Amino acid sequence: MGSFRIQGGCKLQGEIVPQGAKNEAMQIICASLLTDEPVTINNLPNILDINNLIGLLSDMGVKVERPSYDQVTLQAKDIDFSYFQTQTFCEKAAKLRGSVMMLGPMLARFGKAYMPKPGGDKIGRRRVDTHIIGLQNLGAEFNYNTNLCYEATAPKGLKGNYMLLDEASVTGTANIVMAAVMAEGETTIFNAACEPYLVQLCKMLVSMGAQIDGIGSNLLKIKGVKQLHGTTHHLLADMIEVGSFIGMAAMTGSEITIKNAGIQQLGRIPDVFRKIGVKMEFRGDDIYIPAQEHYEVDTFMDGSILTIADAPWPGFTPDLISIVLVVATQAKGTVLIHQKMFESRLFFVDKLIDMGAQIILCDPHRANVIGLDKHHKLRGLRMSSPDIRAGVALLIAAMSAEGTSIIDNIDQIDRGYQFIDQRLNALGAKIERI
Repeated sequence: MGSFRIQGGCKLQGEIVPQGAKNEAMQIICASLLTDEPVTINNLPNILDINNLIGLLSDMGVKVERPSYDQVTLQAKDIDFSYFQTQTFCEKAAKLRGSVMMLGPMLARFGKAYMPKPGGDKIGRRRVDTHIIGLQNLGAEFNYNTNLCYEATAPKGLKGNYMLLDEASVTGTANIVMAAVMAEGETTIFNAACEPYLVQLCKMLVSMGAQIDGIGSNLLKIKGVKQLHGTTHHLLADMIEVGSFIGMAAMTGSEITIKNAGIQQLGRIPDVFRKIGVKMEFRGDDIYIPAQEHYEVDTFMDGSILTIADAPWPGFTPDLISIVLVVATQAKGTVLIHQKMFESRLFFVDKLIDMGAQIILCDPHRANVIGLDKHHKLRGLRMSSPDIRAGVALLIAAMSAEGTSIIDNIDQIDRGYQFIDQRLNALGAKIERI
């Protein structure tokens, strides 16, 4: 595994374009399994998780054409079902969180599917209950096979049903929607996730011939069809990368412009950064962030501490909690970070404390951050990236710190951010891949 050597204290300046949305891409790639016709995806991020998922589909028999790193055409005409019985499939699929979203499309089209325990970031328990219960409501049955994979079948075919999801899971909703579009009859999904990426998936499925009402709301009604067709789909800008760049500019006191940021799909992300004092201007679909020597946390009339918490859309995305926490370490004021969803996501703060940050980890879900107002800069350190988002948070901390830092295990960062060292170096950063 590689490492980054980062020289801190460099000011950034210039324009940067966010990559295509990773979380959207995982759903869209899996949706290509619903048809035997070609599906073309544009604005694809060139990152490990996406490349590994495409490689997994290729091993399954899906025809893959990739004329450029940001475009792929997938045609799932001939699927090799013997491959699912191999240890190789279980090992490759288990490394990818997104592999769980093959269940719905495979059940809908072929009446059977296989899934190992999915991988991804080690940030606490990541439930797949919503996926399994939702698919069971449509008629799927689950068993373990000898390779310790889930084997799902629909012996009587999938049939539409009403369901109230136990949580507004984005990937769970996506899986159920992809199964329901080819199930017999009508499916109603209440408490459905309504993130922009789920909206994009539904719009893509409609372009393929699906019938979905209520797109963008938490109540979806789906009439099953017998066949879907090929399509071309363009991915949104990655909102997590946009948020990361906003935080990076604030921490390093840099002036940057985020081009084609997809402002209409960012939800509360800009507002949350504004609450901790980060200034920005919307210029068309671009976000201009001026250089700031200091930024001050909003205060309330009653004197209470600002709390930033994650929540289902349109609340603040949990994927940016790590970034906001790091940015708060150099704000003027105190912020309580409340990470509700995962019990291990905040466990990287010990590294920030070693760098000089003033953070009290109250419990696995809450951290009290006392901002240093840049009077005391963080200091360089050698550390390891525990997951994608914490890895980039540590990268931001290292870029703002005095001295040199080394971040090990950067495969975690490469899973979610394409060419991140090259793109930031073009703005004036000093990041060396070693």
